[in-house]
Amino acid sequence: MLTESDRPTESTLLAIVRLLRWDKPAGRLILMIPALWAVFLAAHGRPPATLVGVIVLGTLATSAAGCVINDLWDRDIDPQVERTRSRPLASRALKVQTAIGVALISFVCAAILAFYLNPLSFWLCVAAVPVIICYPLAKRFFPVPQLVLSIAWGFAVLISWSATVGKLELATWLLWGAVVLWTLGFDTVYAMSDREDDLRLGVNSSALFFGDNAANAVGFFFLATVGLLVAMGINLQLHMGFWLAVLGAAVLWFLQYSQLRNADLPRPVYGQIFRQNVWVGFVILAGMIVGEIF
Repeated sequence: MLTESDRPTESTLLAIVRLLRWDKPAGRLILMIPALWAVFLAAHGRPPATLVGVIVLGTLATSAAGCVINDLWDRDIDPQVERTRSRPLASRALKVQTAIGVALISFVCAAILAFYLNPLSFWLCVAAVPVIICYPLAKRFFPVPQLVLSIAWGFAVLISWSATVGKLELATWLLWGAVVLWTLGFDTVYAMSDREDDLRLGVNSSALFFGDNAANAVGFFFLATVGLLVAMGINLQLHMGFWLAVLGAAVLWFLQYSQLRNADLPRPVYGQIFRQNVWVGFVILAGMIVGEIF
């Protein structure tokens, strides 16, 4: 039997990769998607390649910083949760000082990219920082912390849209509302797998807040997302490709809602549903591009 000293140690580089969740790209992509929705819609399907590159890199830097901040706040909680106990700070594979350094580098990278943007977009980036930093604390005192995360996600729409056209429009706010509700939906699904651990530790989540109606709440959030996407599509006079993509998303969201109504759903299924939403997001993105160009 191996002793603690006999077990292979993880390299610092690999631990940092896991800290940034680069080994699990779904969470990085699902923040990038709303930003890409906004930039392609605001630019009528033909945004400048440089701007798209800045936005992609900006979402990667911002989500990296958010992951590190989250793990710093939760380094004493994560070891007590089955899903998170192997994270680098929870398992003590990384020192706190190293994580703080990684967070600072991520924020500096995001700030450098933000200087490329116009003043409105830049100050929206600044406004997003307190939300990113405070989100992990919300579970300690706010009954629906996923709403704070959803608002953080919504900044991706506001920043990207304003970076493209220099202003916020009615369609921007309709898309913002759709992203906030979609995020509330998929992140409540994510929280449903942690209900027992969160209840034991005394931390809040939308899954606990809605209780037995958590699946119905997710269904409502997805339905409202469809409604706002439809309103936005009408406002922008998008074409058939967009409507087919929204119809496909609506069907999949209904199937996900039907699955979630099963009280005995195995924990891994919640993660599968979360990852499915990445593909839903890209399908809608493709529909938006086609719906703008053709």
